[in-house]
Amino acid sequence: MSFVIGRGSDAETVQAGRVGTYRALDGSDGADLYVDLDDPHAMLVVGKRGYGKSYTLGVVAEELARAAGVAPVIVDPMGVFATLADGSTGESVPVEVVAEPTVAADALDPRSWCALLGLSPESGSGSLVWQAAQESATLEGMREHVAATDAPGADKRAASNHISLAESWDAFDPDGLDAADLAGSAVTVVDVSGLEAAPMNAVCRAIAEALYRARITGTIDRLPWLLLDEAHAFFGGVAADALHTVLTRGRAPGVSLVLATQRPSSLSETAVSQSDVLIAHRLTAEADLEALEAAQPTYVHESLADRLPTEPGSVVVIDDATETIHAARIRRRDTPHGGGSPSAREVADQP
Repeated sequence: MSFVIGRGSDAETVQAGRVGTYRALDGSDGADLYVDLDDPHAMLVVGKRGYGKSYTLGVVAEELARAAGVAPVIVDPMGVFATLADGSTGESVPVEVVAEPTVAADALDPRSWCALLGLSPESGSGSLVWQAAQESATLEGMREHVAATDAPGADKRAASNHISLAESWDAFDPDGLDAADLAGSAVTVVDVSGLEAAPMNAVCRAIAEALYRARITGTIDRLPWLLLDEAHAFFGGVAADALHTVLTRGRAPGVSLVLATQRPSSLSETAVSQSDVLIAHRLTAEADLEALEAAQPTYVHESLADRLPTEPGSVVVIDDATETIHAARIRRRDTPHGGGSPSAREVADQP
């Protein structure tokens, strides 16, 4: 008997991805466990470092790449998911890797531009950047707009310097990524590991908004799945608002979000409470356990902390759609895992 997370027991496994097997009391593998890839979902994958959080995200990505009608996109802040393109030992995994991602400057609204550059909208330089972002679609246009104003020289210089800072990030281009670029059948790996936190957030926000708006307007047909590793890094920056929109409104237009983090306490309460599927590896930090306990469904009658596994690769899955909880083991990836830690001993043993 198989179980499909999001559908229930004895459900058809069409348009579902096999993510692992049940974990029996004696530690052996049981029946296959699948996750629904047909309907939109908000999924949260948590676990301390080294216990399989990113590995699990890679398994979900492999299954999405093989599914029909979806457009999977991974925002990769650690540069570990390009290995999805290194060949599969099983069914092929179509992958597109964007190694140097850029987005259009007008993908961010004026308020986001001020936040991105650390400027108060009420300050002289902040108000200039706000106006420039409102009137211009490119960084060059923003700079020209600032130069053409009759604002005090100090405010103009400060605004221009901040725009130059944004330009130095090499993250903005009029021909940057849009929804059409991300809506193919292959999983698109957007490698933002070369970017600082601020431009990394800007790229993530632009992608999330582009996918959401494209589904609202009907300009893309496939249902987007946006996967974020180290998701806590995006909830303290300008990406947060766009991610909250997908979390709270994404179901109707068919946009799914999968968040993976070793620090669930650093996510917003909405990010934890709105997730209809929780995949939990081992956690030990009190703040992280408390964040999950605060959102624990009423049908889970015992402490989640007491049910968390202790072995890498083992998980507890809470499925809110069927109001069930499962002990499972994540399957082996078919593509190489790029998230392992290097060893000094391995370096020393090299000839």
